[in-house]
Amino acid sequence: MIASHLLAYYFTELHHDHVQRVSMKKSLNNKLIKLREKNKFALVLFAETGDFLALDLGGTNFRVLLVRVSSNGKQKVEMENQIYAIPENIMRGSGTELFDHIAECLANFLEKLGIKDKKLPLGFTFSFPCQQTKLDESFLVSWTKGFKASGVEGRDVVGLLRKAIKKRGDFDIDIVAVINDTVGTMMTCGYDDHHCEIGLIVGTGTNACYMEEMRHLELVDGDEGRMCVNMEWGAFGDDGALDDIRTEFDREIDAGSLNPGKQLFEKMISGMYMGELVRLILVKMAKDGLLFQGHTTPDLLTTGHFQTSFVSAIENKKSSEGLLRAEQVLRGLGLDSSPEDCVAVQRVCQIVSTRAAHLCAAALAAVLRQIRDNKRLRTTVGVDGSVYKNHPQFARRLNKMVRLLVPDCDVRFLRSEDGSGKGAAMVTAVAYRLAKQHAERQRILDSLRLDRDQLLEVKRRMEEEMKRGLAEKAHTTAAVKMLPTFVRATPDGTERGDFLALDLGGTNFRVLLVRVRSGKRRSVEMHNKIYTIPQDITQGTGEELFDHIVHCIADFLEYMGMKGASLPLGFTFSFPCHQTRLDQGILIKWTKGFKASGCEGEDVATLLKDAIHRSEEFELDVVAVVNDTVGTMMTCGYEDPQCEVGLIVGTGTNACYMEEMSNVELVDGDEGRMCVNMEWGAFGDRGELDDVCTEFDRAVDDQSTYPGKQRYEKMISGMYLGEIVRNVLLDFTAKGLLFRGKLSERLKTRGIFETKFLSQIESDRLALRQVRSILQHLGLTSSTCDDSILVKEVCSVVSKRAAQLCGAGLAAVVDKIRLNRDLEKLSITVGVDGTLYKLHPHFASIMRETLRDLAPDCEVTLVQSEDGSGKGAALITAVACRLRDARK
Repeated sequence: MIASHLLAYYFTELHHDHVQRVSMKKSLNNKLIKLREKNKFALVLFAETGDFLALDLGGTNFRVLLVRVSSNGKQKVEMENQIYAIPENIMRGSGTELFDHIAECLANFLEKLGIKDKKLPLGFTFSFPCQQTKLDESFLVSWTKGFKASGVEGRDVVGLLRKAIKKRGDFDIDIVAVINDTVGTMMTCGYDDHHCEIGLIVGTGTNACYMEEMRHLELVDGDEGRMCVNMEWGAFGDDGALDDIRTEFDREIDAGSLNPGKQLFEKMISGMYMGELVRLILVKMAKDGLLFQGHTTPDLLTTGHFQTSFVSAIENKKSSEGLLRAEQVLRGLGLDSSPEDCVAVQRVCQIVSTRAAHLCAAALAAVLRQIRDNKRLRTTVGVDGSVYKNHPQFARRLNKMVRLLVPDCDVRFLRSEDGSGKGAAMVTAVAYRLAKQHAERQRILDSLRLDRDQLLEVKRRMEEEMKRGLAEKAHTTAAVKMLPTFVRATPDGTERGDFLALDLGGTNFRVLLVRVRSGKRRSVEMHNKIYTIPQDITQGTGEELFDHIVHCIADFLEYMGMKGASLPLGFTFSFPCHQTRLDQGILIKWTKGFKASGCEGEDVATLLKDAIHRSEEFELDVVAVVNDTVGTMMTCGYEDPQCEVGLIVGTGTNACYMEEMSNVELVDGDEGRMCVNMEWGAFGDRGELDDVCTEFDRAVDDQSTYPGKQRYEKMISGMYLGEIVRNVLLDFTAKGLLFRGKLSERLKTRGIFETKFLSQIESDRLALRQVRSILQHLGLTSSTCDDSILVKEVCSVVSKRAAQLCGAGLAAVVDKIRLNRDLEKLSITVGVDGTLYKLHPHFASIMRETLRDLAPDCEVTLVQSEDGSGKGAALITAVACRLRDARK
């Protein structure tokens, strides 16, 4: 009986249903490599020129390449390379010895080419399972392919190579990218065929990579475009998924390997194990008397003595030559073989290699199905590896089985003739350009980043300006005006009655009815209505503006059923005013885009009274004119007596606090305290912020209604942050660093990037797809996932600086209060209001952190005002009425 007829007893051939089952089992639980949109690399590569190094390490030999990319109308790629061996003692020695050896070979290569003095960018093809978090960082998960160098697993291989190069000190290189050999193969083939989106290696080891849709990759932020996934499919089956088709020979190979229980799929396919599988079968058959007349030899019994190259030779396309080669191999192993033995050995080789090809095809079919399900029907597979290239039948069997398993996929196989080194150089060329672009972007953004020393200096200068504003002699030239408000008392609980409040500080304003109750049922009940002020009125005459306000008050009184009532009114007027008493406010200058004529230098309380008289509909007693910061402080102070600071961070920004009367030189008297309206938005108008101002701040200032004014406010408040971001995006795009250098007409429009977009884009819950929808709203329809990430970073940098500057200013305020009172430690509450503070996801926390860092001796509680500054204006009015009644 022919011995090969009994082979099925030992090593079952894979039937079609087995292959289908493996194909369906094949898991796509993959490790990621940070290489975005492979087609993007292939397309933009025509912009790349220069010399690039590649280092290709994946087996006992490794290659060093110099890749020259030149362009003279058409891109040209030239390569020089040298192969170096890695001795077995180094493969299994220490990691230090391994990387020292690589560095030595690299130095030898550079010296031979006379380029040792140049610092060239290098792409590192490292063909072992790695976890990557970025393109130039890769942590070895586990050694495969017989490597066992100690102290490397779990460490960054790029860092180890850099360390070895630095230790030599005789040359330097810039390691830009580390990739897997499958990725390098895909990129090499993709240079010639842009449909290539799978890389396959079948050599000493086996692995695959492919382009996956970003929306399917949960381990990486972003859902636009694609990313190359390094599958590390050699580990398929380590969870038991292949147990039903593994044989006793597979288990014996695994048990004798350097990594038992690991890389089980690779051990059934790759060149490192194929010859050994054949040897184990031949030993079993010989011992069972089915081959070589039951004889074995020491060579046949020695691990590794039946090489995979023997399998390729024995399966020669001409069967007769293959049988002759079988007889020669067996003789070399000391075996006296018959013609029937040679036929049986050839058949064993065929079954083992066919199984390997079909298993590989089954796994590849799973990948092709995934790509097909992503609506990409035409695919090229770039292939490399000694088994695929050198075995006479492997490629044909694999290709045929793939087409049988996925007949609806248009698949082409393209052999990589240049190995994966060329692909690594391609990635490096693009990554090098991208790295330079990244460095340029960061250089620009660094101008918007503030360190602690800069923030401390901002705090110190704010303290100086506060002193200047309080001093009678310096007041007129001070940027921070420190205006007395004539608010000297907070509610004591005895206030009662109905009060009207008017809250004007932006394009919307509120009219409120506030009912204050005293005694045991002490409470504040409010009713309000919001009205808008059209832009033509904010830019018209003062008479038109105040007539419109009075018309809205009349509407509110009618709405409340109080037409004709005469009530005390508190007027929250959130613009810089000079006050000599509580019921008077002389407008110093308009801010926040208002420009109504005939108001600056006038008493706004009088302008309001005159408009009321013109209407002849009702009478009101204007008791108090207050700033919104003062109103906010009083609102929060009603609940918390420790609240002695008010802060607004909304359309504009400002602060107030309780200052010692002895320091308020503009008002007579030294006893007690008075609330000072800082008008800190003007900080910087005398040049105090010039060294932290950027070109983007200057652009925003130049285009504003009042150039050179409110410089601090223009770096902090909601009216301007979106415009700062827009100017950064314009600069990035003009330099080709964003949106592929293409501007939309909408983005050129001043004010189109609203500050609310910052809050939305920086929300931790907002996916990048939603960021992209905002960009599409701005006419940027071709923006990418990378564009969205960068826009988010710009928003984050601009808003963080705003919060830090605000925190530095507030630190100056609370530290001044502490020093005023000669306290080692101060405990104080700050009442805060404003849309930016309330709605931005990170502003409050960054400001609080900055405040804590810059004023460590102050324990500050930040309380958000829920009722706005209108309630505060009514409370100030109630206190003023109480004090007035007491005087009577």
